[in-house]
Amino acid sequence: MTCWEQRAVAISIPTLEFGTPQRASLEPPMKNATPKAFANPDHFGVVDLREALRERLEIIHDEASRRDEEKHTARLRAVSEKIDKLAAALPHPIDPRLAHYLHRRSYDKALEFIESTIRQ
Repeated sequence: MTCWEQRAVAISIPTLEFGTPQRASLEPPMKNATPKAFANPDHFGVVDLREALRERLEIIHDEASRRDEEKHTARLRAVSEKIDKLAAALPHPIDPRLAHYLHRRSYDKALEFIESTIRQ
């Protein structure tokens, strides 16, 4: 099992098959990954993932929520779990960049990627 597969298992994201980390950065993105996954976002959970990522940002910027640290942390934890479940449910193959953002929990970048892809 590669380190990428071990990390994917550790955060409950299905294994992605796009090569080793060194090769993945040198290979062009899969030609059919993004159009297939985003052809009709309503049917593939992409819209739900986008909304969960937006919800996370709202929670982070909610000053009133921050006053109750315990409740704020619980809300962030809940939305993070939701994001993990939605990411695991995405159809495969998914674009390696999106997989990387979700794997590294770079949720702002993942949201930006999804929004730019859906607009195209």
